[in-house]
Amino acid sequence: MSIGKRISDLRKQCSYSQEYVADKVNVSRQAVSKWERDQAAPDTYNLIALAELFNVTVEYLAIGN
Repeated sequence: MSIGKRISDLRKQCSYSQEYVADKVNVSRQAVSKWERDQAAPDTYNLIALAELFNVTVEYLAIGN
């Protein structure tokens, strides 16, 4: 599973909008959309922020399992 798919799945499980995630991670909604479509990848700082937001490890977001 790709990083984008994990971000998308976690966001939907938490019932968060792309706008909400973008606001919490301090990026644009378009950035979140690109991550979810695997057109771009979050940098290290954004991975950490996403992991905290979704209450998962950075390793889970980056490599799964």
